[in-house]
Amino acid sequence: MSAAAVISDQPAPLSLPAGAPMVEFRGVSIRFEANDVLRDISFRVERGETRIILGPAGCGKSTLLKLANGLILPDSGEILIFGKTLSSMSQREIYEMRAHVGMVFQESALFDSLNVEDNVAYRLHEEHVPEAEAHDRVVEALQFVELEKAIAKFPSELSGGMRRRVSIARAIITRPDLILYDSPTGGLDPITSTTIIELVVKQRDVSNTTSLLITHRLQDAFTLATHRYSESTHKMELIPDHGLNANTKFLVLNDAHVVFDGTTRELTHSTDPWLRTYIS
Repeated sequence: MSAAAVISDQPAPLSLPAGAPMVEFRGVSIRFEANDVLRDISFRVERGETRIILGPAGCGKSTLLKLANGLILPDSGEILIFGKTLSSMSQREIYEMRAHVGMVFQESALFDSLNVEDNVAYRLHEEHVPEAEAHDRVVEALQFVELEKAIAKFPSELSGGMRRRVSIARAIITRPDLILYDSPTGGLDPITSTTIIELVVKQRDVSNTTSLLITHRLQDAFTLATHRYSESTHKMELIPDHGLNANTKFLVLNDAHVVFDGTTRELTHSTDPWLRTYIS
């Protein structure tokens, strides 16, 4: 069985209330000290959708992901994950919710004292998955990111791009229903960045996993919107006839507000002066 087939064999889907999105922000605001970081943020992310989050530095993108993962709570408004309101959850319920969420950090956030296998299997060990099963799943996840030969290496022996790929393997090993990518190509050279985006496209198209992805690189954002993963060639390829991925949409933040929420075509055809300048 191929690694792609194994990773796509996810557990039974979450039971969502009828019509409920996977993620929903309703009038969410948060401030740190005297600074408004996010103000009155509202949007929805449907099952299977990839939502690309754009905006200038300091506009609250990373804070938004921390809110979505229940790491911090808003000052006002509601956040619903898998149809449940985060503010009404106990700490145990939030922990159980996170078992369905994969997280890819900009700096990879690997444990330097653990080798690649133990880094990728970290959550499986926390869940007391039998060692043999955990090893098999680590191998499958590393095959998915084309890094199985590095299984015994330590983070200090890996390049930045390899560490990022290990982080993706760790995020997908539990076959999550939602993946949060916090600038997965940040600090990488263009060639390595393309490799990481290829893996994001592969995960999106093979597993149909809902995701929120922050990027500072417009090229990465539009690559996600205009490319697909080919099962026949096992590579990322341009969607024919100038096509666009229907499940890849955009959320653009500026000055703590949502200034755009919609499709790729709507974004590229926007007449808003600030948006036109930002995406040019």
